[in-house]
Amino acid sequence: MSAPRIRPATTDDEDVLGRLDRAAWSPLHSVQPRPEPPYDPFFSERSGPRDHLVAELDGAVVGYLRLGFPTSLACNTHVLQIRGLAVADEARGTGAGRALLRAAQEEARRRGARRLTLRVLGHNAPARRLYESEGFTVEGILPDEFLLDGEYVDDVLMGMFL
Repeated sequence: MSAPRIRPATTDDEDVLGRLDRAAWSPLHSVQPRPEPPYDPFFSERSGPRDHLVAELDGAVVGYLRLGFPTSLACNTHVLQIRGLAVADEARGTGAGRALLRAAQEEARRRGARRLTLRVLGHNAPARRLYESEGFTVEGILPDEFLLDGEYVDDVLMGMFL
């Protein structure tokens, strides 16, 4: 298998990214209920193709990363936030997630961001290890922020300077 290739998303990616997003859904990383038909469009006015990076392996889409602003405040535009990351089960361990994170750092720098942040559920140890290995540090914890399947789960805020 070749190395993951990262590229900007296009409008043609709508269906494949929507299917990937639904297939990758897990209570390990989502606070939303499992998606049910009829499905919402993957791209929206708030988050279109321009906000997504796509990972491909051997020509097949296997992952995406969504970038956006953490707030709508003008005084916060020097910060970009990873607002979604998904890798297909069959592509786990191929470096696709790591490649997406590295490409996000490059894209954030290209856009003039000074910081890159993300939020991850406290019980998602694999994601937290990946983020830490790529230079993200824990900047805050919102204890018991979510009640998921009868368990309280922390919201962990992570970030890095670019």
